[in-house]
Amino acid sequence: MIILAATPIGNLGDASARLVAALEQATVVAAEDTRTTQRLLQALGIANRPKLLALHDHNERQRAAELVARARDEDLVVLSDAGMPTVSDPGYALVVEAIAQGVTVTAIPGPSAVVTALAVAGLPTDRFTFEGFLPRKGGDRRRALQALAAEPRTMVFFEAPSRLAETLGAMADAFGADRPAAVCRELTKLHEEVVRDGLGALAAWAGGGVRGEIVVVVGGAPARAVSQEDAVAQVQALVASGTRLKDAAAEVASQTGLSSRDLYQAVLAQR
Repeated sequence: MIILAATPIGNLGDASARLVAALEQATVVAAEDTRTTQRLLQALGIANRPKLLALHDHNERQRAAELVARARDEDLVVLSDAGMPTVSDPGYALVVEAIAQGVTVTAIPGPSAVVTALAVAGLPTDRFTFEGFLPRKGGDRRRALQALAAEPRTMVFFEAPSRLAETLGAMADAFGADRPAAVCRELTKLHEEVVRDGLGALAAWAGGGVRGEIVVVVGGAPARAVSQEDAVAQVQALVASGTRLKDAAAEVASQTGLSSRDLYQAVLAQR
């Protein structure tokens, strides 16, 4: 089988007993960076020395079939440099190939920068969306943010420290300078820091220079004031597109703050 194994995002103490056991028994490991994996094995005191195969963004599609074929005969442990493979890291193409070939895929859960940042940001956690890294080019990034301007869920982004100030400024332009956000830096590490403020203030703060691994959490767009009549029309449009009435009413209610039951009954009354 293929075993996707989460590794610490900073603090080695977060390595799970299952991860350690898997590495002690592994004969072959597909690693985003074999040097990083070698250091992890040493730091965790792993006596076993599995065969390390490089699996990164530049070779994953070429190597996927070969690695899946190998996983038919022996377990293949897959590691990214930190966190869970496939989440803004290599592994997705490998998983798709394994599923296509009928090879079992499982995971050893563990540290996640996405969930850790979401937990400490102080923003709503009941619904959220992970957006990964934004495009590097200014025009592409601006268009991506404009498409998210009305997103009601909390949004989680990764960003490089060298681009943080510029990205926060672009977010302030797209979402508004007062949109609440949090910059989570060096999570689980010695110099962990969480700075919470509006996007405009955070952009000014980041202009002084920021180091380390960065996760940005941004509050969703506030619910717009929508009339009952317009909300009912939205529900009817969703129903016309194939959504169940109950689900359509619940979706529009979550976006507008209106009663799901009232919307449901209003649509029924118009039939």
